[in-house]
Amino acid sequence: MRTWWIGLTAGVAASLVFSTVAVAQGSGTGYTNTVYDKLNLGPGGPAPKQELTGVWAGPIAGQPGEKPSFTELGKQLFEAHKPEATYKVAGTNDPYFRTCDPMGFPRNMLFETRGVAFSTMADRIVVLSQYQRVWREILTDGSPLPKDAGHRGGADSRYYGYSVGHWENDNTLVVQTVGLDPNTWLNNAGYPHSVDAQVEERYVRPDHNHLNLTITLTDPKLYTKPFVLATNSFKWIPDQRFDEQLCIPSQVLDYLKFIADPAK
Repeated sequence: MRTWWIGLTAGVAASLVFSTVAVAQGSGTGYTNTVYDKLNLGPGGPAPKQELTGVWAGPIAGQPGEKPSFTELGKQLFEAHKPEATYKVAGTNDPYFRTCDPMGFPRNMLFETRGVAFSTMADRIVVLSQYQRVWREILTDGSPLPKDAGHRGGADSRYYGYSVGHWENDNTLVVQTVGLDPNTWLNNAGYPHSVDAQVEERYVRPDHNHLNLTITLTDPKLYTKPFVLATNSFKWIPDQRFDEQLCIPSQVLDYLKFIADPAK
């Protein structure tokens, strides 16, 4: 089991434990020698038609997209969020950094994306994230998105929402997701969303060894117009394996108690 607590002294823990945050909304270049950094396989031939199945390596974090234009409510919610990059672990109110709460979607496709696997079934595509061993289903059988998810009489909201997808052409998968739990953040910068947010993922596989992702958010309650939240890129892993990578609540609480909170 991979952990960030065992074996670290107090002196180095403060600088290493959450150091990935510095690149959470950036290019991910703060870390090197990840699987993604080491892979340089070239195109690897043409992409198979309408197929993502396999294990892919991503960077620590994706690239930030457009700067959003908030509604008044969106601005209020955004200003109430205290991201770790600014307020540090002791001062943030990000539930992910404070207690290992689920990152939720789409944040899990933008941060700690060092391993992502896709499996194609008859009526759905299953996406498995290395980080926290989280999986989500994308229905591809023509099922509609649930109506009024998160509202009285509708389906319950979810950390990872409800997703449906279709192939736009031989190498582009388009996914729509709704019903996201409004308590989650969209990214490490603290962008909020309402329960009515709709997220579009566009996966483009230009060749066998590369996969590009663009995430666009539509949420009229909090943003004045749709915007590209972020982009990310992935590379084919030849041995089709990835590691276990976990955020462990008991260890986070110990870190906060003995290091982060006393050091402020």
